[in-house]
Amino acid sequence: MPGSDLAPLSGKLVVALEQAVAAPFCSSRLADAGARVIKIERKGAGDFARAYDTAANGESAYFTWLNRGKESVALDIKADEDREILLRMLENADVFIQNLLPGALAKLGLDSASLRESFPRLVTCDITGYGEDGPMRNAKAYDLLVQCESGLASVTGTPDGPGRVGVSVCDIATGMTAHAGICEALVGRDRTGKGSGVSVAMFDVMADWMSVPLLYHDYLGKPTPRVGLNHTVICPYGAYECKDGQLVVITVQHNGEWQRFCEHILGDAALATDPRFHDNTSRIENKPALEVLIKDVFASHDRAEMLKRLDAAGIASGAVNDVATLSGHPQLDRSVIRTPSGEINVPTPPIRRSLGETALGPCPAFDAQGKALRAEFGRCS
Repeated sequence: MPGSDLAPLSGKLVVALEQAVAAPFCSSRLADAGARVIKIERKGAGDFARAYDTAANGESAYFTWLNRGKESVALDIKADEDREILLRMLENADVFIQNLLPGALAKLGLDSASLRESFPRLVTCDITGYGEDGPMRNAKAYDLLVQCESGLASVTGTPDGPGRVGVSVCDIATGMTAHAGICEALVGRDRTGKGSGVSVAMFDVMADWMSVPLLYHDYLGKPTPRVGLNHTVICPYGAYECKDGQLVVITVQHNGEWQRFCEHILGDAALATDPRFHDNTSRIENKPALEVLIKDVFASHDRAEMLKRLDAAGIASGAVNDVATLSGHPQLDRSVIRTPSGEINVPTPPIRRSLGETALGPCPAFDAQGKALRAEFGRCS
């Protein structure tokens, strides 16, 4: 699909001066949608995510996941010749993405505002850790640091202590937000004929995601506690252990579900109108007593049987799986990415398009298209 006339971003050129996770996540989604994405890497070392691990048949799991469908060229943008090549790319580009430290490109006259003056149709996206101003503008902003600095770690984990979300959630959320901002800017350009700038900071993204705990603090004066595989303000909503030691997570969202849960799962329809449990607020206030009733029922059934009973009663539920189970999950769709070390299987990108399936492009070796791109955008092109 990428490069075909049916792809939504077919014909668009994206130049990405990027490394690590957040910006590559954003540009990989643009590549999935058919854009031509040129990845600018540092001469010598390249994107340092290439060296994170060797899990994917000798390649970095992070890098192969985030850099499919891109072209790689190594440039030293401090050198006149290479900077000129970058400018020639941008002269033809629709989108420019960069995640260098704030101010790094301004010294070279390559900051987004200057680029939009030179190329008025260009959409620029600056991805930072803490924004372009403020006391932490120059602070390093790796994923775990932002999880902690934003307070996310304080609401993640168990009552015994905070925890890290097990994937790079701050990076991914920032890449998703940047992707949305770029698509909005492209729509705006189609209407006005003029490009615009998008700036996304990891801390700002996570502060937005932390709105509910923040509102609880600001307006109720209390924290939302760490509850592991449970919900802080909805009950029952959490994980319960079955007879075989396996966990099932359930959620009861409204009174109709609560009535069915009492009758068909707990085996006592009268509990639905019990003053201790008749609405969600009451259930939260009397959660310890309710938890005893639920745990006793779950402990008397194996997980498979419990899941069948919940499904028959129309109660939302799910198995608490590990990664090995995900790997063989019947709902998991797979796609193939070609890498310099061979093919790897990854989850199919979540956007399904009615115009056709997404064919994922290969993951490039370092500077794999360097010679061709220098010829295309160099002085003699």
